[in-house]
Amino acid sequence: MNLAIVYSRTNDGIDAPQVTVEVHLGNGLPAFSIVGLPEMAVRESKDRVRAAIINSNFEFPAKRITVNLAPADIPKDGGRFDLPIALGILAASAQISAQVLSQYEFIGELSLGGQLRAVKGVLPTAYAVNQSRRALILPEENADEAGLIKELTVYSANHLLQICSHLNGIEKLCPYTPANISHKPSYNLDLSEVKGQFQAKRALEIAAAGGHNLLMIGPPGTGKTMLATRLATILPPMTEAEALEAATIASISDQGFDASSWGLRTVRDPHHTSSGVALVGGGAKVRPGEISLAHHGILFLDELVEFDRKVLDVLREPLETGKITISRAARQASYPAQFQLIAAMNPCPQGCDTHASCQCSAEQKRRYREKLSAPFLDRIDLQIEVLRLPREDLLKPGKGESSKQVRKRVIAARERQLKRQNKANRFLTNSEIEKYCQLSPKDEALLAQIIDKFKLSARAYHRILKVARSIADLEGAQQIQTVHLSEVMSYRAMDRAQQGAA
Repeated sequence: MNLAIVYSRTNDGIDAPQVTVEVHLGNGLPAFSIVGLPEMAVRESKDRVRAAIINSNFEFPAKRITVNLAPADIPKDGGRFDLPIALGILAASAQISAQVLSQYEFIGELSLGGQLRAVKGVLPTAYAVNQSRRALILPEENADEAGLIKELTVYSANHLLQICSHLNGIEKLCPYTPANISHKPSYNLDLSEVKGQFQAKRALEIAAAGGHNLLMIGPPGTGKTMLATRLATILPPMTEAEALEAATIASISDQGFDASSWGLRTVRDPHHTSSGVALVGGGAKVRPGEISLAHHGILFLDELVEFDRKVLDVLREPLETGKITISRAARQASYPAQFQLIAAMNPCPQGCDTHASCQCSAEQKRRYREKLSAPFLDRIDLQIEVLRLPREDLLKPGKGESSKQVRKRVIAARERQLKRQNKANRFLTNSEIEKYCQLSPKDEALLAQIIDKFKLSARAYHRILKVARSIADLEGAQQIQTVHLSEVMSYRAMDRAQQGAA
C-alpha cells in the first residue's frame, strides 16, 4: 500500500476543523515534501518525524514521500501534525495496520527520540472529535484537558511505539479515565478582609447579582483593588457549559489550560500601557485578547484614565454584544467576550481624598475626566465614590460579612432572574425591560425627572432599570419600587459630577 489517510484537527479560533493527512509513497529519488498551506513549524516536522521513526526502530522509507494536509486553503501551524504524519508514513509503508486508522483522530508533537510532547488547543479539538464519533489519541500531558469532554473516548501515550502497538493490536492502550474535577471552586481571598466601605460592598453585591459593570472612583489606598479582586468570590458558581467555554479560550491562548483553575472565574487585570490589540485580540495568528480570556469572568482595569482613550473605546462593542470579531487581510476570527468590567480611578490627577486638600483646578479635573468618552461611560451601570476610611474604622478589630454570606444572597437573586427570564438582568433586551422592569405611574414620573435633570441617554435609562431590577431581586420584591430607583441614582457618581460641573 502506497497511500495512507490519517485524521487530525487544526485550530481556527475556537473551532477545530478537520484535517485529512494524506501520505503517498512514490517512486523516484528519496524526497519528503509537505503541501496544504503548512506554516514553518509544520514544514519543520519533516526532520522531527524522520528522526522519531528511525529512533523508534522503524524503517524510514527511501522513497518520494508526499504529505498533503487537506483542505489546502486552511493554514496549518504548530507541531500537532507530527504524530499523524509519522503514522501515515508507517501505514503507507505497511509497518503498522492502516485499516483501523479511520476509527481515530491523532494530534501530538514528536521529539527526535519518538516521545510525545503536549500541544495547545486540545479542548476545541476534543469537542470536535466527539462530534465526529471517533476516538482521540494524543500525548499523555494533554489527557486531562481532553477528558473534560465526558462522552469522548480518549487514549493517551507518551511514545510513538505505544501508539503503534495499539494500532497493530499487540498491546492495547487503556481508555483514559478523567479525574474528578471539583465544581466547587475555592478562592484565597474573602470579602470580609475589606474593612468598612459599606456602600462599595453593597454596589459590589448588586453588580454580582445582575452581572453589571462597575466603576469605583476614589483616592489611592481606599480599597478599590481589594474590592475588585474579591468580586469573583461572591459571583454565582460557573455552570458546566460556562466552565468549558472559559477553558476553551484558555486552551487556545498562550497561557494554556490549567486544570487547577477549572470552574474559577478569571480576574484579568491588564496594565494601563496595554494596546487595543492586547485587550480585544489580534496579531498574525489572531489570538484572543484580555476580554476573551476574561470570558465569564472579570476584566479589572485599574487606573482607568491612564489607559489610552482609543484603547478603551475598542471595548464599547464587546460590552454590548459579548463577543469580538477580529478581521485581518488573510484571516478572520470570532471569540466570545462575555466579561464583567470592573474599573477604578482617582478623582483627580493628584488623587486627593478631599476637596479641601485638592490643588487641581477645575480645568485640570475636566481634562482628566474627559479622557473617558461618554459612550464608554454610558456602558458602565454603577459608578460609585470610594472615600478614605476613617482612622477609627481602620483600627477597629473584627470582620464584616464573608464572601460566603454575600454569595448566598447573590445566588438567590440570580436564581430569581433565571426563573423569570432565563438570563441575568444585564442581558435583558429592550422588549424584556418593558416586560420585567415595569414601574408605577409615580415612579415613572420620578424617573422622567431624573432623565431630564441629568440629561441621560436611552442606554443609561435602560441600565438604570436593569440595576433597579437587580436591587429588587436582592430584596425579593416582585416589582421595582421607589426605594430601588433612589438607590440606583446613588450609584451614578459620574452623572452627578457632570451635573455639578455644568
